[in-house]
Amino acid sequence: MTATAQREDHNGGGSRARVQRPDRPRLLPSSGIKRRFLLALAGPGILVFAFFFFIPITFVVRDALTDGLDAFRRVFQNPIFWSSLYGSAMLTLFSSVFSLLVGFAVALHLSRLGPRLRSALLFMIALPLTFSGLIIAFGFILTYGRAGFITQLLAFAGLDPVMFSRLLYSPIGLGFAASYYLIPRVVMLLLPVLLNFEGLQLTAAESLGATRRQALLDILIPQILPTAVTALCLVAAVVFGAYGTALALVGTRLNILPLQLYSMISETGTDFPAAAALALVLTAICSSIIAVGEIFAARGET
Repeated sequence: MTATAQREDHNGGGSRARVQRPDRPRLLPSSGIKRRFLLALAGPGILVFAFFFFIPITFVVRDALTDGLDAFRRVFQNPIFWSSLYGSAMLTLFSSVFSLLVGFAVALHLSRLGPRLRSALLFMIALPLTFSGLIIAFGFILTYGRAGFITQLLAFAGLDPVMFSRLLYSPIGLGFAASYYLIPRVVMLLLPVLLNFEGLQLTAAESLGATRRQALLDILIPQILPTAVTALCLVAAVVFGAYGTALALVGTRLNILPLQLYSMISETGTDFPAAAALALVLTAICSSIIAVGEIFAARGET
């Protein structure tokens, strides 16, 4: 072996014979630490859910079962319950379907606008979500009541203001007022789906001979249907359990379940176990409506 080769062998063979050191193992948190970390992150949500759902619903269940199931029997045997259930169902059906149709049209129009104009319009559309039901009812009374602005304008055209204002205090007027804060919810849910929808699909369908209506029904509607059903169930659950706007507009004259519950827990109410039972029935109905929407949403993701 020459001297040069000996030196290369002594120096590790140059760059070709460098020793590869093993990487140091990364320190991963143990399962116990990871479990405690996730529990700490979920802690605030668990506390909020416990204080604002589990604890109140526990006391309501306790009051409803004070005398066994007799409270539920009194609720179901009351004829007002069935008329209120029918009134709530009709109000929910009209308001939710009307809000879905209008909200879809608004969201479809917004999806075709520029980002700046769309953001400005979204800000104004979302404003009703910040109002309470009492404020919305008062605004509708000032606008469509007997002395309302729109009513007085129609009076100049020969329309009877008394007959027109009566519509506001009817189930139709209540559904119209409820749609004021339901339509923004539909728009907020449908707009992201419509923004992500590829409009070239409609163009391709029309180039192959489909009409605009056929392209919308066969291409657009199936893709947004799960989100549309979710939005429909959400607004249906909201209007089914809401009572602020109804109480301000029609008082307790309209038979719907939230107003029946309000009358049972007001100063004139004495049967608090039956009121608790009715509250559980109302909660179960609204939760079932939300569950249907979640099932459709899950099917749409798969």
